[in-house]
Amino acid sequence: MVFSERSLRKSVYSIAREGAMQKRYLVTLTAEERLELQSLVSIGKSAARKLVRARILLLADETEKGPAKSDPEIVDALGCGRATVERVRKQFVEEGVEATLTPKPTMRTYENRLDGKAEAHLVAITCGAPPEGRARWTLRLLADRMVALGHVDSVSHETVRQTLKKTNSNRG
Repeated sequence: MVFSERSLRKSVYSIAREGAMQKRYLVTLTAEERLELQSLVSIGKSAARKLVRARILLLADETEKGPAKSDPEIVDALGCGRATVERVRKQFVEEGVEATLTPKPTMRTYENRLDGKAEAHLVAITCGAPPEGRARWTLRLLADRMVALGHVDSVSHETVRQTLKKTNSNRG
């Protein structure tokens, strides 16, 4: 019987879809790592994310002392997503136990919408009289007035709230 390349690819694809294909990242824990993870899980006084990741590593352990569960079995046992199990496997193999258990610090930086000059205008508007027909300024009214006066192109009421909270203005 002769198989074409296409039929072989198709059969490999069908095996991969059923979950019977060999795992790409194999988790092999040392005895010390296993003991550390078991104590972490048994104490249970850590962040939920850390505990779930420790349980994933313990269930995915491929050594003779480990259960070597498949990804679908781990998902069913822990109630987490398949992608989570895959990411934990990959991170453990590439970076180690500590990196897998501790979250990475965020590298995201936020740009301030209001510079010092715009903040000064906002405080000045806030201290002034409210619009006609209103008893006081609302955050949305202040945001709209800042845009109408041309101090900023756009600003949300939440940015106005955070800026006014930061300035410690005394209105009474």
